[in-house]
Amino acid sequence: MPVSFPNYPEKYKGPSLLDPAEMVAHRRKLGRLPKIEPPEGVLLCLQRGLPKRLRWRIPIRHVGRLMGDLYLAKQTRGRVAVLTNFGIGAPLVVALAEELIAFGVKRLISMAWGGGLQPDLRPGDTVVCERAIRDEGASHHYLPPAKYVSANADLTARLIAALKARGRQCELGATWTTDAPYRETREEVQHYQAEGVKTVEMEIAALFALGQVRGVETAAAVVVGDSLANLHWQAPTEVAVIERALENVYAACIEALSQT
Repeated sequence: MPVSFPNYPEKYKGPSLLDPAEMVAHRRKLGRLPKIEPPEGVLLCLQRGLPKRLRWRIPIRHVGRLMGDLYLAKQTRGRVAVLTNFGIGAPLVVALAEELIAFGVKRLISMAWGGGLQPDLRPGDTVVCERAIRDEGASHHYLPPAKYVSANADLTARLIAALKARGRQCELGATWTTDAPYRETREEVQHYQAEGVKTVEMEIAALFALGQVRGVETAAAVVVGDSLANLHWQAPTEVAVIERALENVYAACIEALSQT
């Protein structure tokens, strides 16, 4: 089973030597911070190209870069932004989220294509993550060791409601966050299947941990693409159904973030 991180209490004492607010100020001084009022919510869209592909249905305005492309969703009058084209992995997502929070963002949702662990999950199924297994490193720099970290219940409920309002069925469940997709072993998958864990991805536990520490709302949705349910990797045979699901989740995330 995953390594149990030792508890070093001194890790969680005092401020970091690198303050994200100082980094934001530095970026602003260099002219590398978008010249906008801070949006209330940001969608961390790990699916490259999705915002531009949907721009005729959900109009966006490119306002600059923050280690990725930042767009404002026009329908929200500047209250919601979408950040995309920034890569993958917990350390990167946490670094981005730190700067967004220092900029003034109050709500964050992550959406991505992930792997299914349960045999009843099919490509295109949507899982809203109520908690995540901390089998990555970043969350352990924010919270003392524990197996799980939870999403924000209110934002998660709004995301589920937004999905249902669009006629999109979803499941609520746990996800397994790992830094090492090429070290997902048979033993781990069997263990997490028995616990009822639904998906595997690389970012969510770290985002939830950061949200708890910084006092902002966080939620996440995973659209099932590939699968480990049969104890070997299976690529999806039909990508179109996954793309349609991602489009619906994208719209629902923006709707959930726009609500106070």
